Amino acid sequence: MPITPATATHSSSNGTADAILLELVDEKGVTIGTAEKLSAHQPPGQLHRAFSVFLFDDHGRLLLQQRAQGKYHSPGVWSNTCCGHPYPGEAPFAAAARRTFEELGVSPSLLAEAGTVRYNHPDPASGLVEQEYNHLFVGLVQAPLGPDPEEVGATAFVTPAELAERHARDPFSSWFMTVLDATRPAIRELTGASAGW
Repeated sequence: MPITPATATHSSSNGTADAILLELVDEKGVTIGTAEKLSAHQPPGQLHRAFSVFLFDDHGRLLLQQRAQGKYHSPGVWSNTCCGHPYPGEAPFAAAARRTFEELGVSPSLLAEAGTVRYNHPDPASGLVEQEYNHLFVGLVQAPLGPDPEEVGATAFVTPAELAERHARDPFSSWFMTVLDATRPAIRELTGASAGW
């Protein structure tokens, strides 16, 4: 992982990870404090900063990832290309680029901001709650993927029709449709009308 001022405080000298802190925010997205990651997701949930990335190939197909079975939150479900939480003090754009590389082994060839969305999604399977102020990003991926198997169970590039078929058949994250719908205007601008998004 690249060392930046924000990430330097999240790695200890012996190589073990410290407790992961999230940035708590108010309804306008203004930082008001921090909380440990798991505690922020305990019901009823604490509103915190997050990000969601939607990357597309040269054919306008969306890159989905299936979350690894070992993840404590929403394991084995399909979701958008990458999602996560900035470290306190880390810019959402930098966090989105960092986590995309950490999870998928690839850096987007283009990454652009696509607005924000606020939601509250309980996860029935885990009992955890996603109370998030989510920064949205769209971009292009033009290099081979190298997914981290501890993070990613599988990947798939899909057209809108293939996504609809997969979404009807397979389990998806509780937040997927909310972030996809909020990102659609930017997706259409990126991929063009012919891609069908």
